[in-house]
Amino acid sequence: MKLKKWIKISGKTVFENEHWSYRLDRFKIEGAGEGEYHYVHTCGSSLVIPITSDNKILMIEQFRYLNQKAGWEFPCGAVEKGIPPIENAQKELREETGYQAGELIPIGEFTPYTGASDETCSVFLGKELSYSPLPKDENEEFNLGEFSFEEIDAMMKNNVIWDGLALSAWQISHNVLSKIFLK
Repeated sequence: MKLKKWIKISGKTVFENEHWSYRLDRFKIEGAGEGEYHYVHTCGSSLVIPITSDNKILMIEQFRYLNQKAGWEFPCGAVEKGIPPIENAQKELREETGYQAGELIPIGEFTPYTGASDETCSVFLGKELSYSPLPKDENEEFNLGEFSFEEIDAMMKNNVIWDGLALSAWQISHNVLSKIFLK
């Protein structure tokens, strides 16, 4: 069965801030009726899985307001308009961990909020780390941790790491990472 295409008739921004906008589109379905679609528009996000020279993986712990708890995550942040995802990945890594990557390797992409947002998260592997911090956002506070591949696998399986971006990034990176760590 061929799926019917949804065709945008019009769209408007209802609200926006520096990170995202709330949009409302009117659409028509081929051979069917019309409707409206509410969603969050972003320029995307970039996530880095940083690996140290002694084969540890850096993660950050931060408090998440909407969940009212702290959790371990990979360095990640919203892409600013006009900045390529790879440049944004380097910026987020430096702001959140204090390290920059001599090499950022693209791993893949995924959509974290399908149906509610058009965001695409670009995932990178960060290697050849050197200390080069950028000022942190005044509303962000982090604890930095170093973990082995096996420790992160266990933290994922035991729901210690519950962040959806981290879970998805780990899954699409797992084959590449296992070749590095499980030689």
